[in-house]
Parts: sequence; structure tokens; C-alpha cells
Amino acid sequence: MNGGRTRPKVELDLLSLMLATGRAVSGLEPEHVQALRLCRMPISVAEVAARMRLPVAVVKVLVADLVDCGAVTAQAPPSPAGIYGRDLLEKLLDGLQQI
Repeated sequence: MNGGRTRPKVELDLLSLMLATGRAVSGLEPEHVQALRLCRMPISVAEVAARMRLPVAVVKVLVADLVDCGAVTAQAPPSPAGIYGRDLLEKLLDGLQQI
């Protein structure tokens, strides 16, 4: 399935969002095709792994192959500071330290 590879060519996070580009690619393995179908809508690496019922490490290799051939784009997840703001995170940290 992943040719014995344990590390993807592209660095992916569990929350990295995958999205199919629509580019036609031939000669894909069935697992690559299944992952590509799941990426028609934005989906995280973790969700692809869950839906395919495969270990995340295997899915990272499969999805990285799809990114490498241009069939899928990968977008890094936003940082927590970008989502919640520094003030909120500092208040959360203060509250946890008081516990």
C-alpha cells in the first residue's frame, strides 16, 4: 500500500486540510483513489485515516503521494493563537496554573 515507506515526502499534521485539485492522475493504487475521493471536500488527515480505517502513518504516506503528484493540496492547520487570540490563551494558562 505504501511501498514499505514509513515517512511521507511532504510534512503533514493530523489537522492539515486536504483538498482535491481536480487534476487527472493515472496509475493510482486503489488506496490512493479512495483517499482522493475523500478529498473532494476539505478534510483533515485524521478524518481520512478514520474513514479509511487505516493508521495515520499510512494515510500520511498515501496523501503525501497525492500532494506530490498534484492531485491534492495540503493546507497547514491554523495555529491556536490565530484562532483564539493571545489574550484568551493567556487567561486559559493563568486559570490552569491557579488550579
